Parts: sequence; C-alpha cells; structure tokens
Amino acid sequence: MTTPPGSEAAAPQAASPPRSRNKILWLLAPGVAWMVLFLLVPILMMVYVSFWTQTTFKIEPILTTRSWVSFFTSDTYLQALWTTIRIWLTVLAATLVVGYPTALFVGLFVRNKALQTTLLVLCVIPFWTSFLIRVLAWRPMLGKEGAINLILLKAGIITQPIEALLFSDLSVVIGMTQIYCVFMVGPIAFMLGRIDPNVIEAARDLGAGFWRIFRTIILPLSMPGVVVGSIFVSVMVLGEFATSAALSGRKVNLLGNIIVTQVGSLKWAFAAVVGVVLTIVMGAVVAALLRVVDLRKEL
Repeated sequence: MTTPPGSEAAAPQAASPPRSRNKILWLLAPGVAWMVLFLLVPILMMVYVSFWTQTTFKIEPILTTRSWVSFFTSDTYLQALWTTIRIWLTVLAATLVVGYPTALFVGLFVRNKALQTTLLVLCVIPFWTSFLIRVLAWRPMLGKEGAINLILLKAGIITQPIEALLFSDLSVVIGMTQIYCVFMVGPIAFMLGRIDPNVIEAARDLGAGFWRIFRTIILPLSMPGVVVGSIFVSVMVLGEFATSAALSGRKVNLLGNIIVTQVGSLKWAFAAVVGVVLTIVMGAVVAALLRVVDLRKEL
C-alpha cells in the first residue's frame, strides 16, 4: 500500500505537542512554586490563624469564631472598613483625574522618545527618596501655617488659614494621590504611546473633532492602561497605614492601621481576621477591574 506523500513528516509532528506542553509546564513550575509558597500558603495560614483562640497574653490553636464575631459586631472596625473603601475610591478617582491628562500629554502629544523618557523619569524622581520622607514632606505644606495656606493668604483667596488641610481625610487623600499618581501615569502613557498616529490623522481627515477622536479612539485604546494603573493604585492604597497615620494624626483609621495596632498588641488572631477581610476586599476589587478589559487580548 502506497504511503501518502508527507505522511512521514506528519507522524513526528503529531507527537510534538505533548513534548511542547511538558516544556511549558517545566518553564511554569518555578513561578507556580513561588506563588504557592509565598502567596497561597501565607494566605491559607492567615485564614487558619484567624480562627485561633486569642487570650489577653497568648494565642492558642483552638479553633473559634470569636475574633470574626468581634470584628463584624464592632462599629469601630466596620467604620474602619468603610473609611478604607471611601479613601480608596477617592484616591483612585483623584489619581485618574490627575494622571490621565498627564499620561495623555506624555504618551500622545510628545512624540520625541528622549523627551518622553525624560518626563517619565521626572515623575519617578520622588521615589528616589524614602517613602516616609515623601509623606512627612506634606506636613509643612498642609499645616495651618504651611506653604499652601501662606500662598492662599498672600493671594487674598482666603482670610483665615484652612485647618482642614492637615490631620484630616483631605490630607490623607492629597498625600496618597501625590505618592501613587505615577502608578497611574505609567501604564496609561505606555498604552497611549502604542496608538498609531495614522489612525488619529485618518479620523481628522474624515472630519472628527478632538472630543470624538478621544471618545471613540483614544479612550478605548487606553483602557487597558487605565485598568492596570487602577489595579496598582488600588492594591497599594487598600493596604496603606503609614500615610494615614502621619498625615491624619491617627484620626483616619484604616484597616492597615488596625493590623499594625493588633500586631503590636500581640493579638495575632484578630490581626489575621482584619488581614483576611482586607485580602478579600483587594481580591474583589482586582477581579472587578479585570472584568472591564480583557488584558490578555489587549496587552
């Protein structure tokens, strides 16, 4: 019986997919092992510890829901949960309002690559200093006799210093917005830089104005960057504790502050409960943001 032409070459190819899959699995193994050991296992351990019995001076591995009941029946801790979500939403909106126009200018209107790089480096320069220094630097700016109040008084815009600029929710939002805005600018500028200028020129030739081009071309193509930047900002803001403590005078109590306080008091079970709640909130936020755009197709 005559063998059809090309059948000799087809047989080895049929056996290659399993070998390719094995190679892919071996390449993925280190990353998967790393994620399991340093992400999944700690989270599971935190969930387990949250059910331990906490006494005044020690913690015992006797399972109980006492710490969970204490969290969800306390107005103080529920208020901290709501404050964390409210501060996160406000900072996310502020970083988007400030970061998107900046990224639009850098990624779309500046076509010189060297100048783009220079502008992005200028955005990153504050990160060359300590995080705590960047936070505390806002105190002399926002204080009752700080630079902002002084400028407003000299300009005649106000007659009395604005006391709400420091040790308030506003001061925390201002500090977090300045610190984390660069994480919104970077991904959006990257996506805007990938837009083909010929597409925008074609839209202009067809009579489209700037706002129509922005609504139908620029905004949809930049959405993956918006989602990535929002994930970066959300994860970092939800886990914050240092900025709120430094700029609010401990008046703004976030979940991160509660964790620090409970760990310092050696109340590991209750700290684990708050950590689990915070992890669930972060997971829900990231999952919701990932549903906006399919990053696997867009990036």
